[in-house]
Amino acid sequence: MLDQRRTTNILLLVIVIPLVFYLLKILSFIFIPLIFSMFIALLFLPLMRFLARRKIPKFLSIIFVLLLVTAGVKIGIELVQLSSKEILATKSEFLTKADEKLTDLKGYLSENFGAEFEDDKNIVTQFFQKENIGSTLGFLRKFLTMLLMTAFFVVLWLAESINVQKLLNSTLLRRKHTSIKAFMKIEKDLIKFIKVKFLVSLCTGIFTGLMCYFFDVSFPIFWGLFAFVINFVQMVGSFISVILLSIFAFVELDTTSTLLFFITSITGVQVVFGAILEPIFMGKSFSINVIAVLVMLMFWGFLWGIPGLIMAIPITVFIKIILEQFPNTKIIASLLSGSETKL
Repeated sequence: MLDQRRTTNILLLVIVIPLVFYLLKILSFIFIPLIFSMFIALLFLPLMRFLARRKIPKFLSIIFVLLLVTAGVKIGIELVQLSSKEILATKSEFLTKADEKLTDLKGYLSENFGAEFEDDKNIVTQFFQKENIGSTLGFLRKFLTMLLMTAFFVVLWLAESINVQKLLNSTLLRRKHTSIKAFMKIEKDLIKFIKVKFLVSLCTGIFTGLMCYFFDVSFPIFWGLFAFVINFVQMVGSFISVILLSIFAFVELDTTSTLLFFITSITGVQVVFGAILEPIFMGKSFSINVIAVLVMLMFWGFLWGIPGLIMAIPITVFIKIILEQFPNTKIIASLLSGSETKL
């Protein structure tokens, strides 16, 4: 009887787990803003409690938090507009310089390595073709929809219409003391993660922009903003930032020594903030095995794309804390942990 029950449970898991992944994939337009909003709400929960102790009505506290979030979004939009104006102002000059550099590079590769290239439009010019405008507008529409849904879910989280602790108590943990303990740990760890990640990414973006300005690389505001955003993708983001900026600097900088110093500088920024300061500020509680990090990045990136890459590590921390509450799943939580990588 016991063996039959165990077999039935295994079969149910085999059926349910793929179904859950399928639902996460097709309903990503709901789950992505829902999870994003949960992280935002967790970040502002201490402020909500502080305002509640001051006898401020909850609806006024929610309005104040939404105003803070709106101000942050407004600053981001202003920076994007500023960098866009900067790019448009020097577009023709940059394209000309890029054409010359790419022509020289093609000639060098053809003479020394026998590489052959088709005589068509320049790759750089194609980025500014009118055909790409439609896809850009489509992306903006999706982004605006996600933004509005995220704001809606933030209100629900802050108003406690969606309560994580009660949800854990009624579904997974089913013990009030355990659910409260798990929720407090989730809240503490995720708030710490979001704060440290935001500050480290902000410093990375600022210093990357300053390096671009110091070495006279075009669009320092854009590259600083790009480094800030892409740094939220754990491990992979820093490599993408350095590689793309190095390729761009190849067009901008004339001397090889200056290009080498620039690449060394932006790499140093990533190492100092990402590999040294971030693990120190995060502490031992965020020790996650490097293999687990890579697997989670691939998994959530496959499910939800770029948002999945950004949320992969916070979701992993959330899952790890839940798994630690059950004796049968503690071994899985210990497999996620490791001393190799600290996040």
